[in-house]
Amino acid sequence: MKSKKTFTAHTVTLQLLLGMALFGSATPLSKIIGQHFSIFTASAFRMGIACIVLAPFTWWMTECFARTKRSDWVVILAISAFGMVGFTATMLFGMRLTTGVVGSTIMSATPAVTAGAAVLFFGAAMNRRKWGALALSVAGIAAINLLRNEADSAGGAPLLGAALVAAAVCCEAAYTLLSKKLSSGVSSLEATLAASLVAAILFVVLALLFDPRPFDLSNVEIRASAALIFWGAATGGLAPVLWYNGAREAPGALTAGAMAVMPISALVLSYVLLGEIFRWAHLIGFGLVFAGLVLMINEHTGAGEDKPRSAKS
Repeated sequence: MKSKKTFTAHTVTLQLLLGMALFGSATPLSKIIGQHFSIFTASAFRMGIACIVLAPFTWWMTECFARTKRSDWVVILAISAFGMVGFTATMLFGMRLTTGVVGSTIMSATPAVTAGAAVLFFGAAMNRRKWGALALSVAGIAAINLLRNEADSAGGAPLLGAALVAAAVCCEAAYTLLSKKLSSGVSSLEATLAASLVAAILFVVLALLFDPRPFDLSNVEIRASAALIFWGAATGGLAPVLWYNGAREAPGALTAGAMAVMPISALVLSYVLLGEIFRWAHLIGFGLVFAGLVLMINEHTGAGEDKPRSAKS
């Protein structure tokens, strides 16, 4: 019995860590994809692939929208608009103009930005740890942009790119906060699948309207195509399944602590996949933001905030 419990605990931990690592890979992958695909075409493929991966898990692990309320569909539409369409588009446009390291550092500020938005829009309580996390995140983002080497610009517009990635962080925060407005009758996996389906349709329309050659993949490199498939299947489909399935069994402290894997994964893969050169400014900026993330993890743990909604509500 004890060995079975140990195996289960290890499996839950592995699911959380792998889920966060896959989420982190989205930042460097976004740069590769943004350089080789039309933005809305790539986004439509991402959402379509994610839906294909999510659908069987949702069918197997949930009640398939049986207890979804009408008000939940309004929230799901908002999640799709901000958390799917807004996040994906701003992330791709932003990563075209900035580096993977800068993008990873800014994305690491997501928990702090989410906490600030909860205070601003939902009247959540603010304390010293949340203020400290927000201040460290802002300082880290400022440092990595102010201390950057001119060679890091790579012909782009790094400040505009950073601003667009910051907008993606705001969209991600909106996704998290809107998800809290869902009733207990809809699970996280159901909401993710439904929002992805809506986003896929919207991106098809946007691609037909604005992309110069919508859905033309004739001149795309194999590496870029592989990145797009992995981006959709792993970060859009498999990562939510692993994360939500692990989170429903894990204690709140473990769930919060696993969040630290995402920015580390994004940073390391920026060096590996994008071949970016390490600079001390990276360590300073990322270190400040990561310290803010640790503060937020401690805040979640200390406040006793439990795991996210079960996939089998």
